Amino acid sequence: MRTSQPIAVATNDSPQSQAAVQWAASRAAKAGVPLTILYVVDDRWMADPIPWTGELLEKGEQLLQSAAGRMTGTLPLEVTTKVLEGGIADSLRKYSSQVSMLVVGSGAPHLGGSLTDRALQVAAAAKCPVAVIGVTEAEGGQGVVVGVDGSEEATQAVAFAAAEADREGQELTVVYAIWEPDKWVDSGALTQSLTQRIEDEEQMVLSETVSGLREDYPDLVVHRIMDTKREPAEALVKAAAGARLLVVGSRGRGGFKRLLLGSTAHAVLTQLPCPTVITPIHRI
Repeated sequence: MRTSQPIAVATNDSPQSQAAVQWAASRAAKAGVPLTILYVVDDRWMADPIPWTGELLEKGEQLLQSAAGRMTGTLPLEVTTKVLEGGIADSLRKYSSQVSMLVVGSGAPHLGGSLTDRALQVAAAAKCPVAVIGVTEAEGGQGVVVGVDGSEEATQAVAFAAAEADREGQELTVVYAIWEPDKWVDSGALTQSLTQRIEDEEQMVLSETVSGLREDYPDLVVHRIMDTKREPAEALVKAAAGARLLVVGSRGRGGFKRLLLGSTAHAVLTQLPCPTVITPIHRI
């Protein structure tokens, strides 16, 4: 999954953004691709012409030069900067078609996180993989974790995660969570034989999901986890604690097709266990 396209990172100079810039710079240097640092001037609420626009653009340029300056001399890296204008999520969505990965900070949590959070908006709309970085993230985690559910999006997430793990010399853990709602169990709808049949079928889905990895990556160590006790997001957060990277498809088989970001990806982004990549939908 080599590419010459740059990696872009959005910043507003918050602690989360600074952590995102550092993570993106390290990844770009390792991949041998340029890094573009972005700042978005959200001008949707402004009347045009307005004298503040020029001042905001100037402040954005100063912020970007400061962010780029912190990278100078620290890594063998080509760094460029760019100010975008418009709605933040929409501007980054449009720009994402020009890069191999878009990196953003996790944003400040509020009310447990919501779809109005910038990181969630960007992950839902981008045309490339989106990495969301928490303020305390640091390199040194071990292993790549990916969530699957048998959907096309999950299969593509596995392909991304496997390539990542193989390139980094990391082990890959594939997690499939099957949660049995208590009301089904309490009502007796799930008998022991039916429960076992469901688990057997889902084990087959998990096996099929990883079946081609040995051929593509003969040296890759792959672990499989089927969690029947937790909801998918909870299972992924637990499995990815201390990992180098968590990969989740933007939408799974249980989501409504009109939703751009699935409930599992949404829930994971509100409680990041480690740097997390949301892979976009690519119809085959």
